[in-house]
Amino acid sequence: MTIKVFAIIGITRSGKTTVVEKVTGELRRRRFSVGTVKDIHFEGFAIDTAGTNTDRHRQAGSQLVTARGLKETDILFDRRLSVAEILHFYDHDYVLLEGVEDFNVPKIITAHSTAEVDERLDDSVFAISGKLAAQMSKYRGLPVINVLTDTAALVDLILEKVPVLMPDFPPECCTKCGMSCRELLGAVLRGERQRSDCVLDRSDVRLEIGGREITIVPFVQEVIKKTVVGLVSTLEGYKEHATINISIGGRGKDD
Repeated sequence: MTIKVFAIIGITRSGKTTVVEKVTGELRRRRFSVGTVKDIHFEGFAIDTAGTNTDRHRQAGSQLVTARGLKETDILFDRRLSVAEILHFYDHDYVLLEGVEDFNVPKIITAHSTAEVDERLDDSVFAISGKLAAQMSKYRGLPVINVLTDTAALVDLILEKVPVLMPDFPPECCTKCGMSCRELLGAVLRGERQRSDCVLDRSDVRLEIGGREITIVPFVQEVIKKTVVGLVSTLEGYKEHATINISIGGRGKDD
């Protein structure tokens, strides 16, 4: 996955949606493709309401419902998807996550006050905007940019700072680069490390399921590699260090 993803976080009415609107418009003006995800923190929210035809489909037991209209197509899952699952539907240059705080991506905080910034500030934050930008231009070493008057400057910073989407494995699963995934992101944003320092970018084991590449940690890669090499090394035609490609399924239901 080569998309670049970042989040805009902050309390209600701090300017999140305005930042999304302005940044999206400027990225599109610069010929980038853009997708967005809005995280809605309202327990009663549902696009599909009781009594509609799609709700009747769901109540009958359908686990995935699609509503195709003349101007849009809505796909309704019967559960909350993770951000990682949602991003598999995107192939855009940039994806903006509004209100998503629990994912390993660079973040812009929108706020009314410095206290609101401090509540959310961590190493993944690379800029501040929102209503606070009318009061200052820098806070704790971070640029505070008014998106209403200087959208281009904020987008310039996004183009400079936001790397290709990084993995988000727990520290116990992978610290081959010397850091956790979240620590590496912070170091990349500070200019101390590079996105290419992630060892998964240099992996010689790739796994695809249904045409979708699955990111796997080094330990699992090593298990797969040793298992496959151990099996095929007994076959005629095997050559040490040669590339091995294995495909399973795909021909038909009964194959």
